[in-house]
Amino acid sequence: MLDFITWTADPAMFSIGSREIRWYGLAFALGFWIGYLIVQKMWKQEQLKPEWIDSLLMYTILGTAIGARLGHCLFYAPDYYLANPVEILKIWEGGLASHGGMLGIIIAIYFYSKRVSHKSMLWTFDKLVVPTGLVAAMIRLGNLMNHEIYGHPTDLPWAFRFITNLHQWKAGAEPIFSAPSHPTQLYEAGCYLLTFFLCYWLYFKKEAWKKEGFIFGIFMICIFTARFFIEFLKNDQEAFEADMLLNMGQLLSIPFVLAGIYFVWRAQQKSKIKN
Repeated sequence: MLDFITWTADPAMFSIGSREIRWYGLAFALGFWIGYLIVQKMWKQEQLKPEWIDSLLMYTILGTAIGARLGHCLFYAPDYYLANPVEILKIWEGGLASHGGMLGIIIAIYFYSKRVSHKSMLWTFDKLVVPTGLVAAMIRLGNLMNHEIYGHPTDLPWAFRFITNLHQWKAGAEPIFSAPSHPTQLYEAGCYLLTFFLCYWLYFKKEAWKKEGFIFGIFMICIFTARFFIEFLKNDQEAFEADMLLNMGQLLSIPFVLAGIYFVWRAQQKSKIKN
């Protein structure tokens, strides 16, 4: 008989009154903090205006949080959240969509470029995406702690059994476990972490930021190609996806991959013209 991993992690680190402070929130915040330190290093390397960096952090946090939350609510469960709009505000309970987060960042960087840096959006994105892979990996670890977004049943030895009745379990009930399943949170976290290392290497070792849009394109290709294929192993997040050939996550990934290919091609063509 195979030994599977029975995952019994508590999503909450501790509680303050009736409010839980979750690992998910810590992972999100820690990812942003480390990302901020990396962007500071970029700013020093390029000798950019220090005041730009704090504005970039503010725009990015707001764009990510608002976009990711609205993306989850409107892409995956619009009927519920439109009928219960107050629930949209409960971001601490989880429920963020990476595609929505990406769209939120794009909108935020548009305003940042117009109002603060007065440089192209691609100039900003080539810097911003370097730590974003790390942030995305941290968020997926938060999903692991929340026992959510896992995959189909499998007999692979690294399969996880997740608690499916978290609220009742935390209230004292016996846990009910899922079948041994793909820990797709770890698959995604691993792919995103590799993307982070690749973009970091391209920026600091190869100075690929000089080819505007290249690092951004590589990031888009790596992140959303990984997301597209891992989705085949994941359970549907919403019932309406059951009869779809490609689920919502895959459909939303395709345009981002195509955009990434275009930006890499564009950067290479401009580099050839300069040379």
